[in-house]
Amino acid sequence: MSRSTVQLKTLVQREILRFVRRPYNTFLPPIITNTLYFAVFGVILGSRIGAIAGVSYIQFVLPGLVVLGAISDAFENASFSIFHGRWNNYIDAVIVTPMSNFNMVASYVIASATRGILTAVLIVAVGLIFTAVPLSHPLYLIAFVVVITTLFGGLGIVGGLWADDFDYLTVMNQFILRPLVFFGAVFYSLEVLPPLWRDVSLLNPMVYMVNGVRYGMIGVTEIDPNVSLLVLTAATLAVLLVDFLLFKRGYGLTE
Repeated sequence: MSRSTVQLKTLVQREILRFVRRPYNTFLPPIITNTLYFAVFGVILGSRIGAIAGVSYIQFVLPGLVVLGAISDAFENASFSIFHGRWNNYIDAVIVTPMSNFNMVASYVIASATRGILTAVLIVAVGLIFTAVPLSHPLYLIAFVVVITTLFGGLGIVGGLWADDFDYLTVMNQFILRPLVFFGAVFYSLEVLPPLWRDVSLLNPMVYMVNGVRYGMIGVTEIDPNVSLLVLTAATLAVLLVDFLLFKRGYGLTE
């Protein structure tokens, strides 16, 4: 094993152990939150709404909840780890090592994507308590979950480097991510929107993520999944390039 691989593996292990050792903070909140979502939107309201796109309402919202949980945790993991390390100056121990900028970025992204994927699996497990979970296109599902958790792990690095205090992290999560998610067709079909608002919704990247995961799970989508995957992959590569350039410049790390 090369020195570079050992460095990458070591930092990834440290980042994964950081959140695995705190299961009550990491895994319990999404379990409780999604149990409430399934109980309210799936059982209580779902029986009154009826079927959408040929499936029950609880099955229709399940992919959106998976996306919501996965990207939130992937973003939070990277942003909090980077910012907390800066705040307490222990990230210095990382940046003074001979690790390449590429390996540093890759380590934080891999660990964050891993947390997002684990959260997605937990949400599906909670969903199984309430309903059957179809799996129409598993390869598409895996591809979309990997890409969107990687994308938000990369965005989390940007957030962690940009934040000057903990309020910045709250602002990004509550005032940017949450509105995009809730207007990203998680709880409704684009078909119910007037044509103008449907076109406006297509500017929201969350729509492509939700529709992609929905296609992988229940086989229903309102947007070509190949186009969605291509757009999201391009966005992910662009964000990772930004991460690399920020680390290379030392933005938020040495300034």
